[in-house]
Amino acid sequence: MNFTLIYPIALGWLAGLFINYAADVLPHTRRFSQPACRDCQAPFAWIDYLTLRACRNCGVLRSLRTWIVQILTPASFAYFWLFPPKSLGLPLSLIVLTYFAVITVIDLEHRLILHPTSLFGAALGLFVGVTIYRGALGLPLLNAVGASLLGGLIGFGFMYVLYQIGTVVARYRSRKLQAEGQIDDEEEALGGGDVYLAGVLGLMLGSQFILNGLVSGILLGGLVSIALIVVLMLRRRYLSQSLMTFIPYGPYLIAGAFRVLFLH
Repeated sequence: MNFTLIYPIALGWLAGLFINYAADVLPHTRRFSQPACRDCQAPFAWIDYLTLRACRNCGVLRSLRTWIVQILTPASFAYFWLFPPKSLGLPLSLIVLTYFAVITVIDLEHRLILHPTSLFGAALGLFVGVTIYRGALGLPLLNAVGASLLGGLIGFGFMYVLYQIGTVVARYRSRKLQAEGQIDDEEEALGGGDVYLAGVLGLMLGSQFILNGLVSGILLGGLVSIALIVVLMLRRRYLSQSLMTFIPYGPYLIAGAFRVLFLH
């Protein structure tokens, strides 16, 4: 057994606790606050929360997502420990991985990409982008900063155009729901948070790689959407209803950026 793996596994466990904590509190309070039970809203004692105990007030166990994160994060950290990405190095890669996980979990559960995470991501993205363009590509500092900023502008602008197209789809969906006597849930085909996330990923990938990352994420999201439509139609949902089922897009944008950063 490789006993040195104890270090990344332990660090991954702590990162998993942070990911779960951020996903539990940020969507509700928009700040780091005391976590509460997802069922009865009773505040957790910190020792109970950090040891993943059930709620003392109502007995509800921790969510399945909590355990999935606590398993996958140490496994991912161990993999990166064994095969550290050359472009970013191990420490920065683990920070980026943790950030990606926070965004992904929150967006999957709440269809939200929060402004505080976007602001932190902008700072992280600029640092990552400069690191890549200075280290891997050997650009001078000012050129590396310019490439990162231009990538952020491209990512933001590209997704903003798609966002505007999505508002047209959302209006059509709203009219369709009202015509069928249903309440408009104000869902968006593409949220404003996705636009900011694309800007963050553009800062990370820079002008040379951002379109590659975005196209990869969009294609992946498209494939999942098509699969969802097929499933809904097989369950005898009308095509018009299937086409009005939206999915969170942030995880797919992150998957595209992950491919470029770590698998390219």
